[in-house]
Amino acid sequence: MSATARRFAWRIGAAAVVALLVSACASNPKPEPAPLPPVAALMGTQLVWTAQVGTAPATAKPFALGNRIYLSGGAGTVAVIDAETGRDVWRTSLATPLATGVGSDGETAAVVTRDNALVALANGQERWRVQLPAQVFTAPLVAGQRVFVVTAERTVLAYDGASGARLWTQSRPGEPLVLRQGGVLLAVGDTLVVGLSGRLTGLNPQSGAVRWEAPIATARGTNEVERLVDLVGPISRVGSSVCARAYSAAVGCVDAARGSVAWNQPAQGATGLGGDDRLVFGTESDGRVRAWQRADGAVAWTSERLKYRDLSAPLAVGRVVALGDASGTLHLLSREDGSELTRLSTDGSAVIGSPVVAGQVLVAQTRNGGVFAWRPQ
Repeated sequence: MSATARRFAWRIGAAAVVALLVSACASNPKPEPAPLPPVAALMGTQLVWTAQVGTAPATAKPFALGNRIYLSGGAGTVAVIDAETGRDVWRTSLATPLATGVGSDGETAAVVTRDNALVALANGQERWRVQLPAQVFTAPLVAGQRVFVVTAERTVLAYDGASGARLWTQSRPGEPLVLRQGGVLLAVGDTLVVGLSGRLTGLNPQSGAVRWEAPIATARGTNEVERLVDLVGPISRVGSSVCARAYSAAVGCVDAARGSVAWNQPAQGATGLGGDDRLVFGTESDGRVRAWQRADGAVAWTSERLKYRDLSAPLAVGRVVALGDASGTLHLLSREDGSELTRLSTDGSAVIGSPVVAGQVLVAQTRNGGVFAWRPQ
């Protein structure tokens, strides 16, 4: 496990940074990023607008819903931007640092602050605020007039979307370390699907009762770091097929309608997945980009063009797989074989989370708070 990966591991309770083996890793120089050949430019794109929301929280990522993009800036900015024009639908400052990205159902938006407050907003106005029992690294889910949160202690909480009243709490045992990364929290039909340790867990959203558990990976190491197999976001969902990555251990797909594992395969990545109805895409810790068959997990192709470039999670859209790197470059690869189609520039800081599609544009957010939108030509 690299020093870069280990910095995301936090201990439950005090949530202090785990510094295991840092001194040993310091003697191993980081490999140089693969040099980029001249851009292929096999696909035309146009930069249609840019925006700024301020330096992003460590676990932030853009969230797209319909024609709108929901964004958070670390200093407290929450913004909703029209994807076609780049203009603010609304923007507000909570005047306190934020810890997560934004979740929304189109009416209520929710975000978590660094001091563990869950804040709900409507049209840029604060609706309510409640204190959470622990830190949160995953953006809230707003669905069914409720707001759902999963904490670093693997506790899932449900709140009434209108009042902020707590409706239920579900705590699940897990390993003593968690990742300081966004995890898995989504609705599939009438089931709330949460990543808890190395498992996808289906909960009844009305009560929090467990409906099923499906392991993506099982902790097998001899120490706490080796046993760390938390699920990391984003996930790839097509219908009831939910595919996720267990940190530095495996990728796999689950039928969320039945709670059954379709397949899992060993994999060494630390970021989430993208995919479509045929393939699932991910980046490994060394920068390899890999595609697995969604049906059975067989490897469809592997690309080594972007090794050691600290890649973001990928987005699959049409014939393209889009992913960013630590230099702020957005790479558009062929879905069929991973070959490069074109390359796009941002502000030179790392692309965070994964790119998203809103309306007819492709959007990426950078660590320095830049938001960039392109339209295919």
